[in-house]
Amino acid sequence: MISDARVPLEHRQPYSTTYEQMLEKVRYEGAYPTCERADEAVRLVLAGLGRQLTGDERVDLARRLPLEAARVLTAQMPDTQPLTGWAFVKDLAARSGASLATTRCDTGSVLAAVTAHAGPDLITRILHQLPTGWALLFGQAELTPAA
Repeated sequence: MISDARVPLEHRQPYSTTYEQMLEKVRYEGAYPTCERADEAVRLVLAGLGRQLTGDERVDLARRLPLEAARVLTAQMPDTQPLTGWAFVKDLAARSGASLATTRCDTGSVLAAVTAHAGPDLITRILHQLPTGWALLFGQAELTPAA
């Protein structure tokens, strides 16, 4: 079951082991002081990513993520107009009230963990689906079509 950020910690359902491992990776990558802070970043970024991905890539990514993370991703309706990588960060910052720098850090930390679960082939497919600027968010060089 997904833990709701508004529910007091003592009333939340325990996380699965794989989701806890994902949170620890995000916590390490983002240098967050607590797993709760890492969980906030995961939920923010995966909800945003869920609004950007469609089709087989969305389904395949959800299958590879821990259940709690997959639920956050798939609970979102995809936007009709996909955002560039930078517009995505600005959108998340506006939704969370955080600075652009903090949001960019959150995004990179979470997408590093997503990459670890998804694998390089699926990440390449995802990057082909998304507009420019996303490769950098996933910690990769920007892909350009062959001439």
